Amino acid sequence: MADKTNTSQGTGAAPAVDSPAAIRNVVLVGPSGAGKTTLVEALLVASGVLNRPGTVLDGTTVCDFDDAEIRQQRSVGLSLASLPSDGVKVNLIDTPGYADFVGELRAGLRAADCALFVVAANEGVDEPTRALWQECDEVGMPRAVVITKLDHARANYENALATARAAFGDKVLPLYRPDGDGLISLLSQSDEALIEGIIEESEDESLMDRYLGGEEIDRKVLIDDLERAVARGSFFPVIPVCSGSGVGTAELLEVITSAFPSPPEHPIPDVFNPHGVPRKGITCDTGGPLLAEVVKTTSDPYVGRVSLVRVFSGTIRPDTTVHVSGHFTSFFGEHNSHQDHDEDERIGTLSFPLGKTQRPAGQVVAGDLCAIGRLTRAETGDTLSDKAEPLLLKPWSMPEPLLPIAVQAHAKTDEDKLGIGLQRLAAEDPTLRIEQNPETHQIVLWCMGEAHSDVVLDALANRYGVTVDTVELRVPLRETFGGAAKGHGRHVKQSGGHGQYAVCDIAVEPLPEGGGFEFVDKVVGGAVPRQFIPSVEKGVRAQMEKGVGAGYPMVDIRVTLLDGKAHSVDSSDMAFQMAGGLALREAAAASRVAMLEPVDLVSVLVPDELVGAVMSDLSGRRGRLLGTDKIGDNRTLVKAEVPQVEITRYTIDLRSLSHGAASFTRHFSRYEAMPESVVAKLK
Repeated sequence: MADKTNTSQGTGAAPAVDSPAAIRNVVLVGPSGAGKTTLVEALLVASGVLNRPGTVLDGTTVCDFDDAEIRQQRSVGLSLASLPSDGVKVNLIDTPGYADFVGELRAGLRAADCALFVVAANEGVDEPTRALWQECDEVGMPRAVVITKLDHARANYENALATARAAFGDKVLPLYRPDGDGLISLLSQSDEALIEGIIEESEDESLMDRYLGGEEIDRKVLIDDLERAVARGSFFPVIPVCSGSGVGTAELLEVITSAFPSPPEHPIPDVFNPHGVPRKGITCDTGGPLLAEVVKTTSDPYVGRVSLVRVFSGTIRPDTTVHVSGHFTSFFGEHNSHQDHDEDERIGTLSFPLGKTQRPAGQVVAGDLCAIGRLTRAETGDTLSDKAEPLLLKPWSMPEPLLPIAVQAHAKTDEDKLGIGLQRLAAEDPTLRIEQNPETHQIVLWCMGEAHSDVVLDALANRYGVTVDTVELRVPLRETFGGAAKGHGRHVKQSGGHGQYAVCDIAVEPLPEGGGFEFVDKVVGGAVPRQFIPSVEKGVRAQMEKGVGAGYPMVDIRVTLLDGKAHSVDSSDMAFQMAGGLALREAAAASRVAMLEPVDLVSVLVPDELVGAVMSDLSGRRGRLLGTDKIGDNRTLVKAEVPQVEITRYTIDLRSLSHGAASFTRHFSRYEAMPESVVAKLK
């Protein structure tokens, strides 16, 4: 396949800084197709890093370099590109807009100190972007809005601006408006709405009275107040940008370098020692203790593992030894694919990424981002620190992957490669959970959605050379007895030589839900010798594991051994195990075997206007509605108990039903009897 990397680099060299104050870490977020990746290209050209921009259509952009991204013509992973502007190093973090790749978005938010919300002039603001704005608002992250695609045939700047203000609030105000081949500064035009918006956020309480009294406020005062309000996260400027012509890129870079905060102005996440004791007093200081975090991991069969790292404190230098801590289980419990680990590793090569191009770095100071080669144990979310003072950052919260995909190696020869490939992909992607289901004996990939699963399977095939088949997911059903029954087990083989002889009679009765298994011995007169009674129980248990009907494990029964026969020579442990299993099967044939299905507690967070549709959909899935709780001003939490077999694809269906506005969680509740009509469909 031809290398479609954009080779039209200008200066190309990585901007070098030795002070955190000269760094801006900016994450680009917004709907898929809004033009984030193309905007990065335009900014790289405007700063001289590239001579000409690449295009998503041609697969030549800096940030979309992965084979899957080039084929799909959309971002599927986080990417970093840095540029110099007015003496400041700007780290642009491009993130996917599609909901399936929210894990990459979360990593980008962790690595950044401020955000650009990118909205296309020909589109609107989708619900996930609205929700993300609210999340950023809750933590006070500084933001600006960029309206792109001004040259699109259906572009409507005024409509896009109104949509953004309706979605994000009245503190979202434009600094410029498009005018032909350029922009007009609204501040220089004495735009009243903009001036009043800036003055409302001023720390000078007398400024509004002076303005309303007719005093003309000095433009420098307004600009200074504007920059402080943006840095505080209380005012959100709108900048129109045409990536194709470059109009607006200079103005956007000015906002980034002058108004967005530097890393020392942004709080550091909570820090602990490996024993969970909080560590206070760490700041963004190049001379402080080393504290860095792996925000993305990529593995390549030829290049090895590359870790994208945000440095919060201290300075990273090549060929030094650091302590690597990964404590997902400590913070989030056992329900993840990342085992806790602590070890020392030697730093390999340091570089500043420009997409997939790695530009060598002599050292990396606090506040900056870099790539580190060949950290063999570091995974996404791990903390790097001084080995003399190990530290631990609480990993950022990740959404739970809720779409199960069952897979198997296409051939026996692929099984080992499949295990290795999945292990490496799990190290890269915290939103991928790998389950080896002990009941169904299936490998289950828990993904964020179909697009996410497609990328995982694509990586297995093209990066690790593993041919994988997707198979029908088996929900772990169980069996139990619908009523009392008796069974006779006779295992006799006496055709010469040492034979096999065992006979047993049992009674089986169902136990209440969760009753497990009970074995009762009521044999009298030594009909079954004492040494063989445990053998009967062992045989019954083995048959319960295999099931007696559809092959699912049997639970919640009491088995009573009533009688039996033995032979002085031919009876053995194995013979009575066989007889016990036969007796259970005969009892099952004489009774009704009921199927039990797992039921989950499902909680759906949904806009108020969609509550009825969601409740109706859950009822159609045999759900039992438990109630609703009001969340905030316009959202409702719907709670229901729903059989697992009905929600294997609920992630996809709910996204379609709500246009991405709803989310849900699911937790195992219990097993309960499956209706006969549903059982019949499974046969």
